[in-house]
Amino acid sequence: MIDQLNITIDSWIIALDRYSFVELCTQPSLSSWSIGQLYLHLIGDTGFYIEQIEKCLQSVENVDEQPNENGTAMLAANAFPDIKIVGHPSNADIPQPANIGHVKTDLLAIRKTLNELYLLSARQSAQGKSKHPGLGYLSASQWLQFTDMHFRHHLRQKERIDNFLGKA
Repeated sequence: MIDQLNITIDSWIIALDRYSFVELCTQPSLSSWSIGQLYLHLIGDTGFYIEQIEKCLQSVENVDEQPNENGTAMLAANAFPDIKIVGHPSNADIPQPANIGHVKTDLLAIRKTLNELYLLSARQSAQGKSKHPGLGYLSASQWLQFTDMHFRHHLRQKERIDNFLGKA
């Protein structure tokens, strides 16, 4: 699982080199994110996932809880449904990145932290679960899997933005 997650995050890091700062901040429309906003969304949400993984590793709360039906189906498929998902209204408030370097630094730090948490979770037998806002209760390993799924889910959106920018 961690190998796949590293491959996924690395693909996002490598792709950053394809964009100028102007391209990073160009929105296909007023209602669409720029590629930079997409990166900041991934970074911000992954920060929340990291908090959840840490919570799972620090307690045995909710150990008997399970993902809900949608969560179980998504985890079994190891993917989001192949549909365009309308995000939370707060997603409209995603700022533009300050520069490409900060985005890359944040992604590298996320990858490092996720690898450390994976190693910790592999050594630790007693782990709790924390509640995902829409999928029910997830364990540390399920949060790691969900993180990879989330990054991969946004590849379709990235492709649409890349097509707009002429980067396809």
